[in-house]
Amino acid sequence: MKIVVLESLGISDDEFNKLSKPLADNGHELVVYNDGKLDDETLKTRIKDAEVIVIANTVLKGEVIDAAEKLKYISVAFTGYNHIDLEKCKEKGINVSNAAGYSTNSVAEITFGLIISLLRNIVPLETIVREGGTKDGYRQIDLKGKTLGVLGTGDIGSAVADIGLAFGCKVIAYNRSEKPALISKGVEYKSLDEVLQSSDIVTLHTPLTDETKHLIDKDKLALMKPSAFLINTAVGPIVDNDALAAALRNGTIAGAGLDRVDMEPPVPADYPILDAPNVVLLPHIGFATEEAMVRRAEITFNNIVKWEKGEQENTVL
Repeated sequence: MKIVVLESLGISDDEFNKLSKPLADNGHELVVYNDGKLDDETLKTRIKDAEVIVIANTVLKGEVIDAAEKLKYISVAFTGYNHIDLEKCKEKGINVSNAAGYSTNSVAEITFGLIISLLRNIVPLETIVREGGTKDGYRQIDLKGKTLGVLGTGDIGSAVADIGLAFGCKVIAYNRSEKPALISKGVEYKSLDEVLQSSDIVTLHTPLTDETKHLIDKDKLALMKPSAFLINTAVGPIVDNDALAAALRNGTIAGAGLDRVDMEPPVPADYPILDAPNVVLLPHIGFATEEAMVRRAEITFNNIVKWEKGEQENTVL
């Protein structure tokens, strides 16, 4: 069986060889591309004879999938899979799995990195102290005692809620279904509007669907407190980022911490959020710890092993 790994998995060669060894030991051919060439025509050429492909967060269009006449399975080295043309996969009978759970703790941790950066003005003050300045004119705000609103209580949102409780926050949440385990710890479920109206910090952890695209728009931002902060470590288009930039300029909310915007970096120089006040921007690093990359590769290769045995895990299709 020919297995084509289309992009770097962010791990050392030694880790790669160790984690892919069960596949090599079973006589499968592994072809690995780490050169960053991910345009459609290159992808078509590289997967033409593949029976299995591994891809992370590169867009995989239907026309590219059509070029892979032998393709039977896609192991997505990523939690999200909306960048894969799933309708084409259904049409061709191609199974798909994702790497669910590999970055749960990593994303939860960066969420609080953004929160604390905003509350303590870490980013501007780091520059100021290097220029000989002081903290004068910059607020310093405790996290303890604040109301943390968690939108989406899947694995990551639940981890964020747990950490928020540990910090001494009042945690409220919005989700389609309520989790008794979180309720037993003191988390209160409320409507979306109630969470937005009541929270000092709103943090997003929902998947991107037709229903959640621009879930946070101009009207929803207007419900938030002028002193509140918005955190997005989930998916960029959950937020109308143009509306967010306007809300920050108008003082509708106090600030935002974003690991995700509408696109993968680099972000163009004229992107509106870049000029908005009191924003901490990161280039989509929440998932990318060294430990998470190893967990991701382990899940990705194990998915292939399990699929080959007829025991598909982390099933998308």
